[in-house]
Amino acid sequence: MDNAIHLSFEEKWEKIIACDQTYDGLFYTAVKTTKIYCRPSCKSRKPKKMNVDFYESIQEVETAGYRACKRCQPEIECSPHTQLIQQVTAFIISAYKQKVTLQDMAEHVGISPFHLERLFKQVTAETPRAYLEKIRIDKAAHLLKHTDYTNLEICYEAGFQSPSNFYKVFRRLKNCSPTQYRNLS
Repeated sequence: MDNAIHLSFEEKWEKIIACDQTYDGLFYTAVKTTKIYCRPSCKSRKPKKMNVDFYESIQEVETAGYRACKRCQPEIECSPHTQLIQQVTAFIISAYKQKVTLQDMAEHVGISPFHLERLFKQVTAETPRAYLEKIRIDKAAHLLKHTDYTNLEICYEAGFQSPSNFYKVFRRLKNCSPTQYRNLS
């Protein structure tokens, strides 16, 4: 599996604050002050943001001089189901701008769409479609805060096929319209 995902420092920070287990194995959080590294889903007390570095692999973080967390044990291999879901989440993250169907995701990992949806929900507590929408809305929110793109440009840049769906999903996940979100800061 290609572990190289392209998330900014801020996006990775948000994932560890949310204890998002779908990113386990895709990157590791290293705490400079304790010299310990963790999975993104680790339930330990969160470090100060300024004390955190992110690494893409266990080898990379251990070469930098960090040791594994005793609570989340990031050096222990994940279950086959978790690894499969990590492959799907990495696929979703890399292809979120395109039209991605459940069938595309299932073909990527070589299982049936029904089985994928059931496993995905079992591991992450959400459907692949909901996860894809969350990734797209996170990207849209980032673009709203850091660019001068119009809402329509952001809609398509985030991978939505129609503005009405973009507005509906954005309002559902962020509890405000894209324009209101942009004006919040």
